[in-house]
Amino acid sequence: MREIISLNEGWTLRFPKGERAAETVTLPHTWNAVDGMDGNGSYLRTTGVYSRTFKKPVQPLTGGRVYVEVLAAALDATVKVNGTVATTHEGGFSIFRADITDLCRDGDNELTIEVSNEDTPSMYPASADFTFYGGLYRGVNLISVPNAHFDLDYYGGPGIMVTPKPTADGGATFEIKSFVTNPDDSFTVMYSIEDPYGCEVASAVRPSDNTAISIYVPDAELWSMDEPNLYTVVARLQRNNEAFDEIYANVGVRSYTVTPDGGFSINGEATPLRGVSRHQDKLYKGNALTVEDHYQDAQIIKELGANTIRLAHYQHSQDFYDACDELGFAVWAEIPFISVFKSGKDAHTHVMEEMKELIIQNYNHPSILFWGISNEILIGGISQELVDTHHDLQKLCKELDPTRLTTIAHVSHTPTSGPMHRITDVESYNHYFGWYGGKIEQNGPWLDKFHAENPDICLGISEYGCEGIINWHSNTPQCKDYSEEYQALYHEYMAQAFEDRPWIWASHVWNMFDFGCAARSEGGVKGRNNKGLVTIDRKTRKDSFYVYQAYWAKDPMVHIAGRRHAQRAGETTEVKVYSNQDTVTLYCNGKEVGTQTAHRVFKFDVALDEGFNVLMAVADTVKDSITLEKVETEPACYTLPEFNERQEGVANWFKQMGSMDLTAPMEFPEGYYSIKDSLEELAKNEEAFAVTAKAVKLATNFDIKPGEGMWGMMKKMTPEVMAGMISIMPDGFIESLNAKLIKIKK
Repeated sequence: MREIISLNEGWTLRFPKGERAAETVTLPHTWNAVDGMDGNGSYLRTTGVYSRTFKKPVQPLTGGRVYVEVLAAALDATVKVNGTVATTHEGGFSIFRADITDLCRDGDNELTIEVSNEDTPSMYPASADFTFYGGLYRGVNLISVPNAHFDLDYYGGPGIMVTPKPTADGGATFEIKSFVTNPDDSFTVMYSIEDPYGCEVASAVRPSDNTAISIYVPDAELWSMDEPNLYTVVARLQRNNEAFDEIYANVGVRSYTVTPDGGFSINGEATPLRGVSRHQDKLYKGNALTVEDHYQDAQIIKELGANTIRLAHYQHSQDFYDACDELGFAVWAEIPFISVFKSGKDAHTHVMEEMKELIIQNYNHPSILFWGISNEILIGGISQELVDTHHDLQKLCKELDPTRLTTIAHVSHTPTSGPMHRITDVESYNHYFGWYGGKIEQNGPWLDKFHAENPDICLGISEYGCEGIINWHSNTPQCKDYSEEYQALYHEYMAQAFEDRPWIWASHVWNMFDFGCAARSEGGVKGRNNKGLVTIDRKTRKDSFYVYQAYWAKDPMVHIAGRRHAQRAGETTEVKVYSNQDTVTLYCNGKEVGTQTAHRVFKFDVALDEGFNVLMAVADTVKDSITLEKVETEPACYTLPEFNERQEGVANWFKQMGSMDLTAPMEFPEGYYSIKDSLEELAKNEEAFAVTAKAVKLATNFDIKPGEGMWGMMKKMTPEVMAGMISIMPDGFIESLNAKLIKIKK
């Protein structure tokens, strides 16, 4: 029988280039757990060599096989047994295996896995807005099987594909195909289907010739986000009265549709998908998460009330997909075809391989409803090769899995018409109106306009959000002040905008949790992207978390916002309350402030007493309380210093320009630089790049330096394109930059 042996203990990690001393580690492990998010601006991208010994497992019968199974190695790996290469693998997020039987010897065997998180010409991702943690961050197993066994060689797959389909009479057919290696005529495959309560409800037997079978189950219990009923399909490789190998898959019976006007429906019931995106890292653990970490994340998202998760921007752990199956989430699973397109045959082959691994390894998960083929890939521009690659990915998805829909995450400036549309079954945009570009109030009209102009496209929003840092507070929140209040205000608008538009098939907040991005330095926090509804350590739910809980959660809830804005000045102060109940009563120091009937967001003007004040909100059966102190002047530490500094910097920029007609048409004389040149082109001239870098710093607070940070993602962008993604620059800023650049000769 199959035996799975964990090899997570007792590894030695050394760095051949000498960046760090050798150490003993336990898997899961990443060497970037600290420097990938510690704010020093860079992190170690190198090759690490993991090594340990093992004894060859022995099957009771002769002819058994031994496989090494790597659950993920970021970003590429070479596996050796006793000094001989067993396999190589490019791609940091998927399972891969190697048959090492013939490389093993009696006694101790040495296993080494060389792992690199450096960039290669063909591998994705190349550059993106998150840390590329290096290491064996999901664990390693030995798998011992008889000579005849369920497949372990095909793209890291489970050896079984199950396609449950509901029938008109309330039952379901389970189309099952298992794959057996080295069978002979004496073997059969016995199938058993167990219902959500562990009772066998159907079974069948087939020859071990890889032929498919359809098994009928009466009175099927459907899988949905509200009722995630799971059936277990067991496949047993049998000869005579002996089981040689056994595998299983947890699956769900469900049907779903998406239409441009009706949005998403599951099992015939209209159910708008409203949820979040998730990255796979945690404070000073990096991406080396345990099973418990993954389930904690899923539980927090369930607490939020979300019914969908976009698992960005790569294949996630089987532990997390399992949690989504069990808790009930509609999952968008995608590959790291992101930000920077790589030309050439090798890169094309690699991205196709990543899609094969994603689908083959995850086909049985009922939570996965959508395969995502790319994210913001037009950041570096468009080409016919890029478009063709998308068509190739779409075709591949349909060949491997005709049962699911495909989708894409467009960067905000992707034209609303053109060759990138109508490739996938449904589409989504990443929009940050109100943070990087435009104003919050532009979101709704943009959605309505796109829908009117493209009535045949199923439209979703795959990313939206803004930074919220719990240190910063404001009574008059503004874009880019990084305050918890502005983040909450932003999400108040967005939650209502999506509730008003059920035809938006899915919306995904960016992001559920703050996550590591070593290249970032924003809002007084380095090394992080702080758009999460929850902090990176999972300790603090920001006020914006409770905005969505009020809109999405089914259990009664009430939350008083602004508890970290604990010292308040003024005759009165606004106190916001979020609740999914219709009526809220607020008390201050035991006295009723007022009772309001509203939808999700309740606003009270409160006259605080001197000193400390206890506020309590009551909504039906639920209560919440906070303490605020009335002070003469609110602490200066509530305001991000760089917010005022940036505003002053912009004013100084215009002063330096002198007398200019910033309303005149812009000119682009031949042979001179302009805002139409890419950052990469501008970097060829010291003067041109200096003025551009200063403008970018003022506009975005990003330091751009060739070869550092997110340069690989941004170098193909032009200031003209970037201007369309920036929200707080006054009229004339981009014109003034162009006026400086056109004086510099190429």
